[in-house]
This record gives sequence, C-alpha cells and structure tokens, in this order.
Amino acid sequence: MNEIYLDYAATTPLVPEVLEAVIDCLKNDFGNPSSMHSLGIRAEKRIREAAIQAANLLGALPEEIFFTSGGTEANNLAVLGTAYDKKRRGMHCITSSIEHPSVIQAFSHLESQGYDVTYLPVDAKGAISLDDLKSALNDDTILVSIMHVNNEIGSIQAIQEIGTLIKSKKVKPVFHVDAIQSFGKLPIRPELWGIDLLSLSGHKIHAPKGIGALYIKKGVCLQPILFGGNQQGGLRSGTENITGIVGLGKAAQWIAERYKSEPDYLPKLKDKLVRGIQQAFPNAHINGSLKNSAPHILNVAFPGLRGEILLHGLEEEGVYISTGSACSSRNRKHSHVLSGLGLNDQLLEGSIRISLSYLTTEEEIDAFLPILIRTVERLERYIRR
Repeated sequence: MNEIYLDYAATTPLVPEVLEAVIDCLKNDFGNPSSMHSLGIRAEKRIREAAIQAANLLGALPEEIFFTSGGTEANNLAVLGTAYDKKRRGMHCITSSIEHPSVIQAFSHLESQGYDVTYLPVDAKGAISLDDLKSALNDDTILVSIMHVNNEIGSIQAIQEIGTLIKSKKVKPVFHVDAIQSFGKLPIRPELWGIDLLSLSGHKIHAPKGIGALYIKKGVCLQPILFGGNQQGGLRSGTENITGIVGLGKAAQWIAERYKSEPDYLPKLKDKLVRGIQQAFPNAHINGSLKNSAPHILNVAFPGLRGEILLHGLEEEGVYISTGSACSSRNRKHSHVLSGLGLNDQLLEGSIRISLSYLTTEEEIDAFLPILIRTVERLERYIRR
C-alpha cells in the first residue's frame, strides 16, 4: 500500500539537498562555532551562510537572523523578550484569539505577571478587524503579535496593512509576526511591511526539527530569556545547533527556488483538492476562507462525522492528515481556532486539516479523493446503523 502524506503543516521530511548538507556538516564542520581554531571558524562560517540564505527569502540582512531551537522558542523570545524590555514604558499587549499556543500561552504567562493583554476576535473567515486593532491600540501598547497564516485553517491576516496602521501611531509598539506557516509559501517582506520581529521554523520547510529563527529588525531591543555563554550577541545563549542551522539555511534556499520557479504549484494543487471534495460532498463545510487563505492548508468539516474517527479511517488506508495543530492534537478540547470562527458543535467535531507541500503530487491528490469518498461513506453507513 502506497502511503499518502497530507500533514505537511505539522511537519515535513527533509528533502535530499537538505539531508546532504546536514550530513556534510556532521562529517566535516562539527566544530564549536565559539572555538578560536579553524574548525570553529569553519562552523561559524556555515552559520553565516545559513543566515544569508534565510535572510534572502525575507529581503533582510543576515545579521538580523537569530537562530533558536524552533518556532516555539522564537515566539517566546519575541513576546516575552519584548514585554520585559518595554515594561517601563507600558504593559499593554495585543494579539489575536487564534494564535498558536506558543504565543497564546506566552501572553497568558505575561497576564499572570500583571500585563494587560487584548485578544482580538476574528470573523467567520478567520481574519481580525483593522478597526478592532485601531480601537485597541493606546499609548501603553508595547507589543502587537499577529500571525501571518493560521496553522489550522490557513487564514491570511492583512499583515502589511496592520504594519502600516501600527507605524502610523505616535507611540509605536513593536510588531511581531508568527510567519512559521507562511515562510516559503507566501511573499513576506518585514522591512517593507513594518515588521519588527518575525518567527520561523525549520521543520515546516523540510529542514530538521529543533531549529528555528527569529528575525529581529536592526535597532529593535529584546531582553534575553536564556542565559549562558552570550552566543548570538548575548540574545540567545547556548552552543549553536550547527547542523540544524545549516539545514534551515539550505531548506530556505530550496523552498525559495521552488516558489520562484513554480509560484502557482500549491494554489493549483489546493484548487484541485477543493473542487474534488466539493463535488463529492456538497454538504462539506470549508472552515475559514478559500479566497484569502494559504495555498497549502485546507480545513474542512464533514457534519455528522467526528474528525478524529475520520483521521484514523484514512490512516487505515495509508493516508495521513490531522484534525488541527499537531502541538495540541492530544488535547481533547475543541480547537480554540475553530471555536473562534463561531462554528457549531457538529462542525467543530467533524473538522480535519489537509496540508500540502511542494513534494505533494497531482497523482497523490487523484489517489486521495477516492479514498476519502470511500472512507466517509463507510463511516456514514456505520453511523446510520
């Protein structure tokens, strides 16, 4: 049985080019980047090369890239580091109600320390209101953190417009963007869009797990949340994960080349998937927006079915999807993202997430659709008994 992997928003396999770069680094450039001898200097050079590769995809400077252990640490460093640094100026922060848990829980921690956090609601398509944001901003606002692409439903926030609004304020808060799901799939330009901090994750773009990065615009100040050997300018202490960093850099280069050469690949693939599902299941409900959503994420509900049961039914057929964020999939509560859309219980229970990558083929979508139809019909017959 040929397996079909459609859970790329959860994680991605290493592409051959990344694997080759990682193995080469493990063999030949294993030195500690802080060491003064030639092995250390070579390792430091590899870090610099990776920073250039990641920065090129953002139109940023390599010295604005700081490597972390992953997206969670990047988000925590952005949120906590900003809040601690700006505490004397104000203690008000703004975010959305559908952020990733690594952002939501960081803000919850700040609330326990006396910070005031505004959680902006979203509409039925998963978008915040610019008017709501404008109303929430005040002279005590020190941080606005809004994700670019939602990891569960794929909704795209108007980041450029948000950045323009924030920078129009007399007292300007720091603007952080979680770009973990958009990096390499959508264009994003921090400098042009008024973004001060931007989080990345390697394993979402075919790099190894355990590596991420935070773009920090030159001149923006943060308090460190890790302390030790003062690596990376003292902002992120700890011996650098050189092999992960090399993998992230190579993956950024690889995905940038794919996006440049085939910008319509993922949108066409998703359109084929959507048309197939809508034709077979007229009652299926697309969660979020089709018009304003990422090209690699589709969240769809099958009323009357439980998403978890459908997930395992597809798994028996060799197909791998998810019911939402992998970071909270073992939590039996309803998704806070789907709840934020105002969905009823049937849609909340019956939702699954299908996510694509540049490795996904049309043949896989053609093979997946009949399996989905067969599995849904089998489960519906079982329910009617």
